[in-house]
Amino acid sequence: MAPRANWKGFLRLSLVTCPVALYPATSDTEKVSFNQINRKTGHRIKYLKVDAETGDEVTSEDIVKGYKVDTDTYIEVTKDELDEIALDSTHTIEIDEFVPKTDIDNRYLIRPYYLVPDGKVGHDAYAVIRETIRSMDKVAIGRVVLTNREHIIALEPLESGLMGTLLRYPYEVRSETEYFDDIQDVKLTKDMLDLARHIVEKKSGAFEPELFEDHYETALIDLINKKRSGMPIAAKAAPKTGGNVINLMDALKKSIANEKDVAPAAKVAKESKAKKPKKRVEGQREMLLPISGKGGKDAAAKAKDAPKKAADKPVRAPARAKKAG
Repeated sequence: MAPRANWKGFLRLSLVTCPVALYPATSDTEKVSFNQINRKTGHRIKYLKVDAETGDEVTSEDIVKGYKVDTDTYIEVTKDELDEIALDSTHTIEIDEFVPKTDIDNRYLIRPYYLVPDGKVGHDAYAVIRETIRSMDKVAIGRVVLTNREHIIALEPLESGLMGTLLRYPYEVRSETEYFDDIQDVKLTKDMLDLARHIVEKKSGAFEPELFEDHYETALIDLINKKRSGMPIAAKAAPKTGGNVINLMDALKKSIANEKDVAPAAKVAKESKAKKPKKRVEGQREMLLPISGKGGKDAAAKAKDAPKKAADKPVRAPARAKKAG
């Protein structure tokens, strides 16, 4: 199944227009997630929408939006009224200006999207807009409406396509001064800075996200696999402490000593990973031990009979297409 677009409309630069579709560039659906269940019955917990005063369940057609102005006072706003104030950018991403990418404060970045031509027409106009942005070495700033809200979006070329990043409005970004005002002005010696710089140089390398490992996700998968296989769950040993540090200079010196001991092993591990072909990191839906049958007691019995070796590592089946939303 092909991914589902979050938004479809038109990309426009002055009089140059092309139909486009917007797809999320990231996903959290692959992470392990849990449902709440009744410990006594094993049934999933269901949430109901109820009237806060009467406790009666309310149907969807009787639920409207309301803006709270007082303790028990709300201004009701209907769907028709919201549609009346809908913006032109509901169906069009209008490029308003071009700015240097370095001008965009990282605090304004929300999430990335892929913007692609929608259908077989408009590829030439799409290419003109993409290559114009690329040749100017700038970012195009436009507006797009998602879930009835207008967002600022920054567009930049990414290989043969365009990546759009939603940006926050100024009122959504807090000033750093109220947090940093109490930070003390500390004078550091050259020796301290030299030692710290030495540690940084030892840990410096290229940005290789394919080498990142989500250790907690791996531990969750391992736990679930073991429980499905009927294996005992061993208690985790208490972490070892490094002892008390006398002062900052001692901490820096100990850090350098530790780096000398750890660095070779870390380097070997990194080189070992680098030699393996890059794989897409699979998600929760493809991760666990396969169980035959439709479920219930039969599935649980077969799970307990599964070989213990199968739980040594998280088991993932081949990836399948998922909806983007």
